Amino acid sequence: MSERNDIMKFVENLTPEEYREFFNSFPYSHFLQSYAWGEAIKETRGKIPYYVGLKDEDNKLVAAALLLKKNLPFGLCYYYCSRGYLIDFKNKELLKTFTEEIKKYLKKNNAIYVKINPEIMYQEIDKEGNRIPDSKNNIDIFDNLIELGYKHQGFVKLHENNEPRYSFRRYFEKYNSIEEINSSISKTFMKTVRRSYNYNLKVNTDGNVDDFFELNKSNALKDGFMQYSDNFYKTLYKYGKKYNNVMVFNISVNGKELYKKTKEDYDKLDDDFKNGLITKKNKADSTEKLERLKKELEMFEQYKDQDDMVICSMINGIANKQMWTMYIGNNKLGEYLFAVNRVYYETILYCFEHKYRFLDLYGTVGDPHTKHRNLGGLHSYKEKFGDTYIEFIGEFDLVNKPLIYKILPYLLKIYRKFKR
Repeated sequence: MSERNDIMKFVENLTPEEYREFFNSFPYSHFLQSYAWGEAIKETRGKIPYYVGLKDEDNKLVAAALLLKKNLPFGLCYYYCSRGYLIDFKNKELLKTFTEEIKKYLKKNNAIYVKINPEIMYQEIDKEGNRIPDSKNNIDIFDNLIELGYKHQGFVKLHENNEPRYSFRRYFEKYNSIEEINSSISKTFMKTVRRSYNYNLKVNTDGNVDDFFELNKSNALKDGFMQYSDNFYKTLYKYGKKYNNVMVFNISVNGKELYKKTKEDYDKLDDDFKNGLITKKNKADSTEKLERLKKELEMFEQYKDQDDMVICSMINGIANKQMWTMYIGNNKLGEYLFAVNRVYYETILYCFEHKYRFLDLYGTVGDPHTKHRNLGGLHSYKEKFGDTYIEFIGEFDLVNKPLIYKILPYLLKIYRKFKR
């Protein structure tokens, strides 16, 4: 170890200001490493956030971590470090020093292990999830973590671990215009986005989460995912808004105007038919349009007395001009009016116009053809507008108590059985 690393100091209790300042200055920080995320988890999920760091001889932070502590019976615990440490993983000496300090920290607090899952690309992959020969990779970081004693939790392909190991990510530095972005998105997706403009949808990039919980219910049920409590989303929004780590994009429509315009369009086209104003050439298309308008009139009638209604809502995490689409909800009306596609498109536009580094769609699978739940369908959907298909390095456990770590799943199973 270098002399410089010998005099570094591990800090167990960074102040909120110290941690947030380092987080905001670290170029590759993740929303799930934010102070806002730690405080939201503390209030809603029973884990205790600890903000630790490493300072150099000038008392300057050079590494930090948000450790979420889960207390267990018999005075034991474990830590979860979502998306890993705030550290330069390519700096082997720095990572080694920080790892040694984390080991001491685990021992001092009677912890079984700490889990990390750095958002680091493992290797470049093609659309089938296969490695592209002679392409960029970070296998050296993987090997170094193994050498330092971290246990890799496998090259999983689905959502078996805490955070997705694959995602779609749109890097904006390679685009010079909105037109270039539009050309990179599938034509079928863009067609529905253009259709959404017919319904006079309103976009609010400074929304709140008041309507989110009910809208999210149908998505969770359809895709087989767990929906968190209403309190979780509201607490996350409270801290995320306070520390500029959350944005909510809402799509709304005015029920009265929607019904009125649809009825006007239907009546006019119906009159054109009755008065013989539809040419033979346009008769087939006009007949189809009239049937669609009739169907929409029946659908929109229940909303004809309502004003603005939020029909789609998306909670996005933010860190250092980087955005992640975290949670989305919509109702049947939003689905019919293509509000989901519209909110994703508006998020892409927002990131480009505000010079964000990337927009991450927060998770997909490593097997594009999987039949498991609806994951294959979600992958196919995100692929239409997701740009770069990316594989992350995966989860690693740094173990302090090997024996207990090995039998922990069985112990927890027994504990939960007796607790019931």
